[in-house]
Amino acid sequence: MAKEGVGTGKYMEMAFGLAEMGRGRTNPNPLVGAVIVNGGRVVGEGWHSKTGAPHAEIEALDQARGASRGATLYVTLEPCRHQGRTGPCTEAIIEAGIKEVMIGVLDPNPLVAGKGVKTLKDAGLAVSVGDSGKIAKQNEVYFKYITTTRPFVLVKIAMSLDGKIAASVGARSNLTDTKAQLEVHKLRNEYQAVLVGIGTILVDDPMLNCRLESGEVRQPIRVVVDSRGRIPLDSRVVRTAGTAPVILAATEKMPAGRRRDLEAAGVEVLFCALSERGQVDIDDLLVRLGEREITSVLVEGGALLNEELLAEELADKILLFLAPVIIGGPDSVPVVAGARPIMRNWQTDQCRLIGNDVMLEVYPKRKN
Repeated sequence: MAKEGVGTGKYMEMAFGLAEMGRGRTNPNPLVGAVIVNGGRVVGEGWHSKTGAPHAEIEALDQARGASRGATLYVTLEPCRHQGRTGPCTEAIIEAGIKEVMIGVLDPNPLVAGKGVKTLKDAGLAVSVGDSGKIAKQNEVYFKYITTTRPFVLVKIAMSLDGKIAASVGARSNLTDTKAQLEVHKLRNEYQAVLVGIGTILVDDPMLNCRLESGEVRQPIRVVVDSRGRIPLDSRVVRTAGTAPVILAATEKMPAGRRRDLEAAGVEVLFCALSERGQVDIDDLLVRLGEREITSVLVEGGALLNEELLAEELADKILLFLAPVIIGGPDSVPVVAGARPIMRNWQTDQCRLIGNDVMLEVYPKRKN
């Protein structure tokens, strides 16, 4: 029987699909899927379902039981060999009698990073390692966090055909249709935190929660950048602080009494460093979120927050929803505010039609 290529092929594709079943639930751990094949037959499947749960390899081994002896394990990410929230997977793989391991991509975690492969090889197992860009992208959040301890930042932008996000400053806008809005709620269910500026709160008074009608729903941590603590106590975010966490990123410019009022309402006030503009230093905020094991941040801000993130090169990815609308007018608001030049090239990874809108998924173009 011909063997499929490492990182590709039917069984690795099955493992990739299994890994997806844990999306948004495994942080700060990666998405991992595993398939065990013996005699051309799948005898075990598994995926990492949530933080603290058994890893994909263990789930697959438990399902395969005795059929794992002499079998081949297909796993999307290099098995761990260290003791974390759960035990080392390499030890279980060896004890189960697996004879060959096909790995989609190496784990960049310094605690793993080739050590899992070495452990398996030292025990006499045949090990093959691929370099699957598809699997690496599946774990882009994990790869960023585990190598930098900073969250992966996705900036979501909805704009008109003429590059505007609103008709005027302070005007509410809803450019995209319901299918695009559903995509945003899926992202809120996946990403650990949603980040906005105080301007978005004052204009739109959003809930910033996940409102999916089916499946398991997880509410994101809501983070508001508000240097002076201007957020109204009767805003929907503050009033619902008891149902989903709210972090207010502020500076020393916030009055002490304001802090007491917000904390009494259930809002956590997080003081950050001052930027050169005398506002919350977004870079410092992201570092602090990373320290809390918040590995992913979905930004749904306005023109000012977009400008800060893009000018400082803090965005890892942009998800752009282009609506078939032309706003025009002298007072309309561009996607990016401010006078700072933001000359950076991006590359399109995906383009899809979502309802009546076009969705572009773009990443920073690598510098030569």
